[in-house]
Amino acid sequence: MDLLDNFPLWSALLAIIFAQAVKIPIHFIATKEWKPGLFLSTGGMPSSHSAAVTAVTTGIGMEHGLSSGVFAISCVFSIIIMFDATGVRRQTGEHAILLNTLVKDFNYFISEAKGWSKKGEYEKQKELKELLGHQPIEVFFGAITGLLLAFLIYPIF
Repeated sequence: MDLLDNFPLWSALLAIIFAQAVKIPIHFIATKEWKPGLFLSTGGMPSSHSAAVTAVTTGIGMEHGLSSGVFAISCVFSIIIMFDATGVRRQTGEHAILLNTLVKDFNYFISEAKGWSKKGEYEKQKELKELLGHQPIEVFFGAITGLLLAFLIYPIF
């Protein structure tokens, strides 16, 4: 199959781009804060991981049939990826929040300690990234995004 004619690949790539781009207006509507950097960030609504794996799996199902082995493989890996997005990656973000709080509290304690303020300025520590994983609703809407985009662009191929 020629790379330019690879429908599952293109549907996944377009689903990623669309899901990442739509995070910006969704965030703006929810918070009234314009953050174009969300396009390159992880986490948020909708999940681009879910959109991508759902789009590629849908594309494979459309091209090879739902009874094909390649569809089964893609479907299983999609489920694992979406489960991981709401599990391990989400918990990693929760740990990052707690660690960042501990570091801030520790730094405050140190700055208040008697005599400590006479010492030189220390290099600031970079905070851990807290928005890594997804809430289940974000994964769900990512999957819906991928499914719809695959069906929308299928006629092009």
